[in-house]
Amino acid sequence: MGVYRIGIDVGGTHTDAVLLDENNTVISETKSPTTEDVATGIYTAMKKIINDANVPREQIKYAMLGTTHCTNAIVERKRLNNIAAIRIGAPATLAVKPLIGVPDDLRAALGKYVYLIRGGHEFDGREIVELDEEHLYRIAKEIKGKVDSIAITSVFSPVSQKHEQRASEILKEVLGDDISVSLSSEIGSVGLLERENATILNAAVVNVAKTAADGFINALKNEGIEARVFFGQNDGTLMSVEYAVKYPIFTIACGPTNSLRGASYLSDFSDAIVVDVGGTTSDIGVLVQSFPRESSLAVEIGGARTNFRMPDLISIGLGGGTIIRIKDNGEFTVGPDSVGYRLPEKALIFGGDTLTTTDVAVALGKVELGDPSKVAHLDKELLNKVYDKMVDLVEEAIDKMKTSAAPVPVILVGGGGILLPEKLNGASEVIRPQHSGVANAIGAAISQVSGQIEKVYALAEIGREKALELAKEKAVSEAINAGADPDSIIIVDIEDVPLAYMPGNATRIRVKAAGDLAQVDVTELV
Repeated sequence: MGVYRIGIDVGGTHTDAVLLDENNTVISETKSPTTEDVATGIYTAMKKIINDANVPREQIKYAMLGTTHCTNAIVERKRLNNIAAIRIGAPATLAVKPLIGVPDDLRAALGKYVYLIRGGHEFDGREIVELDEEHLYRIAKEIKGKVDSIAITSVFSPVSQKHEQRASEILKEVLGDDISVSLSSEIGSVGLLERENATILNAAVVNVAKTAADGFINALKNEGIEARVFFGQNDGTLMSVEYAVKYPIFTIACGPTNSLRGASYLSDFSDAIVVDVGGTTSDIGVLVQSFPRESSLAVEIGGARTNFRMPDLISIGLGGGTIIRIKDNGEFTVGPDSVGYRLPEKALIFGGDTLTTTDVAVALGKVELGDPSKVAHLDKELLNKVYDKMVDLVEEAIDKMKTSAAPVPVILVGGGGILLPEKLNGASEVIRPQHSGVANAIGAAISQVSGQIEKVYALAEIGREKALELAKEKAVSEAINAGADPDSIIIVDIEDVPLAYMPGNATRIRVKAAGDLAQVDVTELV
């Protein structure tokens, strides 16, 4: 009896889908246009790969979804939850209000119910003041029926979570267990405002994640598939649906990380630069031991500064649908706008009226696609200049991502990867693996499941060995909660940063554990 898995990645332009067997061999693949409501695109792509592969539906046991739903909701300010933001930190943090520095339209959407209450901890874990439980009960009564998601951020909660957890208990006591509560100590790292922003955004996209999950599960059910469903998260690993609905913000930027993981798997390279060329943008990331390199900087999402873990990526406005504008004097611009998923109707080679990067590549004989006679009249000399500019944009981005001047392998993936040449400056070699057009869906399907913990420990009290041990245990249990097989879990990353400005020999420990998917019981299959 074979066990199959589906990987689906929803991009801005295409929804890619693959079906893999137990050896992770691609049985069928497809690219279909992403639809306005997303679910239709997912359903169409899924139906096609299942029909093409013609495998028994009951043997499809896993389904992985990488999605941009949550990113888009934040960027477009649409479909967000009605949230309350509670900061436990008066009187210490009254000078700087929550959502400061966030764009006005986002603050208008998320800042209706913002509260500052007494409580919080010092950087060494001592209570600043007692938690004002009475105030919390008053807030809970006030917001009852008005909000469906709450973000709680307490001062120095990565050192002590006590106040956040107690606040959560009180709110659930009054508002019921179904209310969604996001705790900053589980989402961001040290740095109050960025951690608070990340927690507020997380609370704001819980419904979007639920809708995406329900839509995906229903689409599978309609096809007669009872599979375990996982979401891609932005460190290149998977999480269970329950976990994804609790921490939807971790799905942000999972598309490019899926592509990085897929590129590593398809090319057999564990250290390389990956250029993922989509319809609208190209994402450039770095593989370190088969996983995406993480960003060490605060990351802006929809204009809000956050400090939760994100992949280190550069996005440039160059894709298969990028619009080329030529002026009368022979000058031109490349993008940054794109015809996106309308490429098959808009590009010249398909009978449209817009000159795109794909038309340029076809006219110069670099790609076979569409009807080349529709671009035969274009001035080749000028097009060569346009093409050189396209390549320049990519080479510049590759250069920015390198840590030394030495050439490194570059892996090209994504549907638009065909636009780029066999040689790139700064690349020791250019690799185009088989199935590279759907590398992102493959990355989603083959990924491991992970758990990560980041916490500040006072070593004066428990010692370094004990602190590391506790952090590792917590990371492993997070990975198991996310759906990993306990026997296969290994610690893939440990970071231990002494916090010199704190007494008590404090250190911030971050541990990540990853393992294979917990196997479905084979007796269920028979």
